[in-house]
Amino acid sequence: MGGLIEKREINAKTILTKAQGYLDAGFTHSLNPYAGCAFACRYCYVRELPVQKFKEAPWGTWLDVKVNAAERYREEIAGLRRKGKPVRLFMSSATDPYQPAEREAKVTRRLVEAMLEAPPDSLVVQTRSPLVARDADLLVRLKDRCRLVVSMTIETDREDMKRLFAPSAPGIGLRMKALKEVHDAGIPTQAAVSPVLPFSPEFPERLLGIADRIWIDTMGIGDGERGRRSARLGMPRLFAENGLSAWYAPDIHLRVKRYFARFFPEERIVVSKEEAHPGRRTPAEG
Repeated sequence: MGGLIEKREINAKTILTKAQGYLDAGFTHSLNPYAGCAFACRYCYVRELPVQKFKEAPWGTWLDVKVNAAERYREEIAGLRRKGKPVRLFMSSATDPYQPAEREAKVTRRLVEAMLEAPPDSLVVQTRSPLVARDADLLVRLKDRCRLVVSMTIETDREDMKRLFAPSAPGIGLRMKALKEVHDAGIPTQAAVSPVLPFSPEFPERLLGIADRIWIDTMGIGDGERGRRSARLGMPRLFAENGLSAWYAPDIHLRVKRYFARFFPEERIVVSKEEAHPGRRTPAEG
């Protein structure tokens, strides 16, 4: 999966970043255990952020491992608690917390262990990696100490679309299997159809019983610049070249929501920034 990655161990100066932009609707901080990402999805908006813009190496070829992440978390959450501040975390916004390197580095696992000692008020674990199921033993304990959702990016159920848009990302079937394992462990789960890619008519049915919540987002409304980042990344052209322009329509999120509502209670289907935080609608509320 993917090519050679240049890995570097670093000591992060901070690990909790104040939420802004897309995340300021409900979250207080983002938490990125790594910088860079081996999955290198073609549509990833992080390619357009300073973390990559000022790098000479292409996106997907480098990874910084924040080996002191758990220690920094303990210190920073203690400081926030002393000030009486809420802590609602999104992990992660500019990387995947379950990079292939995580299998051995265990930076994210140590972070979850630290959260068991000092839990945030809420945590969304956002990943596209089946490796998240490895930590189900910790996450099942953490869900009793904070509002927790494990959100798996499953932007399509078609492997041909995955190969076109995210060739180095884990297979769709593996992601669904991992999400089911997490769900069966009693941990609240979300399928992030984000960004929407062309999918089969059976897609919603395949998510029944493994996702408590469906979160829909698109390149047009969810890239942080109302589609301008996606345009700079050539996404409209890529869709057009493959005869997929209908899936890039400005209202595709509304049409996808209506379609998923045939299979899921409408209150369990949420859209983009305004409904991203699980405190707005929870899996138990349907």
